[in-house]
Amino acid sequence: MPLFDYFRTSGADAVRRVMDAGGGRSPVSNVFDGIDAKGVDPGVVLGMMIAAIQQVPWNPDLVTDRLAWPAGREQDPDYEGPWVSELSTSARDVLAQAVDVPRVAREWAQIEELGGNVDVADAEAFIESMVGLARRAREADELMFCWMSL
Repeated sequence: MPLFDYFRTSGADAVRRVMDAGGGRSPVSNVFDGIDAKGVDPGVVLGMMIAAIQQVPWNPDLVTDRLAWPAGREQDPDYEGPWVSELSTSARDVLAQAVDVPRVAREWAQIEELGGNVDVADAEAFIESMVGLARRAREADELMFCWMSL
């Protein structure tokens, strides 16, 4: 199962410096403020959280991202990771503005991509963590990133 960590920092240059120095290891907890998200990929599973917050159907444009590290690997089919992607500010802002987290958790905990049987309390705690991270990022005028590894 792929691994995903979400974190905040000032921009892609900071990500590249840390990732180059750290050999590609996740920068969460030892360098950047962030959370371990295990199987929560940005496009689908996080996108479904964003959809639940906004009360809209999921679509692939809800969370857009672009490769921040390693540079130049966008079109390399042989590269097997890890990667860091910069999330759109719109995704950060939707997360930061979330208010009815219990409702979102009840809906999100049932999605097929999470197996459809996640404990609602666990889902709520995770969503609160993501909302908190997004709020801290927005307040500091920082971006959110996702580190991922196969």
